[in-house]
Amino acid sequence: MDEMFKTMRISAAGMKAQGTRLRVISENVANADSLPRAPGDDPYRRRIITFKNELDRSLGVDTVRVDRITPDRSEFQRRYDPSHPAADEQGYVLIPNVNSLVEMMDMREAQRSYEANLNVIKASREMLMSTIGLLK
Repeated sequence: MDEMFKTMRISAAGMKAQGTRLRVISENVANADSLPRAPGDDPYRRRIITFKNELDRSLGVDTVRVDRITPDRSEFQRRYDPSHPAADEQGYVLIPNVNSLVEMMDMREAQRSYEANLNVIKASREMLMSTIGLLK
């Protein structure tokens, strides 16, 4: 019985981490077209999330946790748009370092991981209910 509760808590930690990942990805996608307002300003900078294993002392097992959410330091792209208020002297505007295709792939991976953890919780719950049914 105790193992089922451990399994459910491990999966819940995974769901929480992937939920945070989905929120960060959604923020990146929502800001993919956020341009700077004035020359010299930076556009939206993509954010990335890292995870770590952390010992859950009450369970005695490692669970996944969000380690950090940090800005992606990759270079901004430039687009020629001399009419934009943030254009430099040559007419180029910096655009966010968000690649929508990468974000969609990351989102799909996070969604599948979230669903896998949810299925583990559902299966554990069904086993627990079956066990309770046998004890009646």
